[in-house]
Amino acid sequence: MPKLQLISMDLAMPAAGEAIALDSHLPQSLHQQIYEELRRAILTGRLLPRQKIPSTRSLAKSLGISRTTVTQSYEQLLSEGYLQTIIGSGTYVCAQLPDDLLHSVPVITDEKQNASPIQLSQQGKRLTKTLFSLQTEVNTALSFRYGRPALKDFPRKLWCKLLSRHCKADLEWLDYATDFQGYLPLRVAIAHYLARARAVHCDREQIIITNGTQQALDLVMRLLVDPGDSIAMEDPGYLSARRVFLSHGVNLLPVPVDASGLMVEKLANSDGERIRIVYVTPSHQFPTGSTLSLPRRLELLLWAQQHDALILEDDYDSEYRYGDRPIPALQGLDQSNCVIYIGTFSKVLFPSLRIGYLVVPPHLVSLFAQVKWLSDRQLPTLEQKVLAEFIADGYLESHIRKMRSLYDQRRQVLVQALNTHFGEQVTIFGENAGIHIMVKFDTHLSDETIIERAEMVGVGLMSARSSYLNSWSHEEEKGQGARGKTGTELGLCPV
Repeated sequence: MPKLQLISMDLAMPAAGEAIALDSHLPQSLHQQIYEELRRAILTGRLLPRQKIPSTRSLAKSLGISRTTVTQSYEQLLSEGYLQTIIGSGTYVCAQLPDDLLHSVPVITDEKQNASPIQLSQQGKRLTKTLFSLQTEVNTALSFRYGRPALKDFPRKLWCKLLSRHCKADLEWLDYATDFQGYLPLRVAIAHYLARARAVHCDREQIIITNGTQQALDLVMRLLVDPGDSIAMEDPGYLSARRVFLSHGVNLLPVPVDASGLMVEKLANSDGERIRIVYVTPSHQFPTGSTLSLPRRLELLLWAQQHDALILEDDYDSEYRYGDRPIPALQGLDQSNCVIYIGTFSKVLFPSLRIGYLVVPPHLVSLFAQVKWLSDRQLPTLEQKVLAEFIADGYLESHIRKMRSLYDQRRQVLVQALNTHFGEQVTIFGENAGIHIMVKFDTHLSDETIIERAEMVGVGLMSARSSYLNSWSHEEEKGQGARGKTGTELGLCPV
């Protein structure tokens, strides 16, 4: 068929008034163009109810196209209720159209008339006070945005091979899941991996598969915390966790950290306020990179037991430790079921996988599983199947070993470059573990100035200021945050 530049055809109906215009250069197919032109003519009144339209044969001949193309357009209009066929007579515009657009009420522009009757819940009102802007990352030639693994080095061919095999194997992944805690073989694989790599004491029945760390934290808040309860967390600490906590109306108590991690003795000086939960990142404190020492781990567990408090252990990137073995999880030392362990595959594999997990005490498993079901029913089964095989066949630990070596090389290059170019003007924190470091510059320049100047030469940096609880509230209210200490602190991801 020759290409159509622009073909017009009058419908030869008194009410039509205009032509059908087809253009073969448009991305839409010809039958879709005919469908839209006829639908528009019906809705605007150019084709009236009960009006006869040309047959598919005559319209195709007039337009110089295949009758099949016109037939497709008519069939779609017939199925949607715009046209009807009368046997022996022809095709007509329906007397009663499916759209109410012909009799639509004019839009009211008065603001009072537009006021919504929807009232926010108490949690909704709390959320309006803790809303934050989702900032788009600035594209730079060299980005030090923390928390992002080296995606180019992920074994994509292997993952695609496993994905294809499970996709073709059966239809189970298309159906609703029957296990509310998550795909059973994945939970088995995670339990074995945690025992080997993290010294976590659990079985498969204690694991709840979640949509990442954020959902894990949200589930804990829903079940174990009431508005007005107090949660202690590291200061500085993980900003996203803080936002989840605040959305549930809790009181946040900042606890300082030093080179040995959370300063547990500060928990005793909380002015008699009962602390419901302590949130910690003991294996690689975020963002300073310190490790909670063994004496403090034992002290924290004893404190939690004595005060009937819960410890939330976020073990987000503990697999990466350079120079010695990874530190065993805090949960493995727990003898009184006061620790809930949170893990994720976002840092060791790739963020869009969106698979994390909770390890909860046995008496809470059923309740967590039900609340998880109410939250999102299930995670995609296909990805869970692939991940289960990826772990069970040893690919995960092989990948971690490879990435540990790669990150170690990049970390050394970055640390050496910082020391070479800044000397005593720079202090580096957390360089022996994880996939990020924190750097403090001894300078009179503000965070914003350093970040802007770095962007000018193609380097993307992120400020660590928002990780401090005390400066964060001031920053949110005033639009600026004072540095609590001399100098400027930046979170850098060397991967």
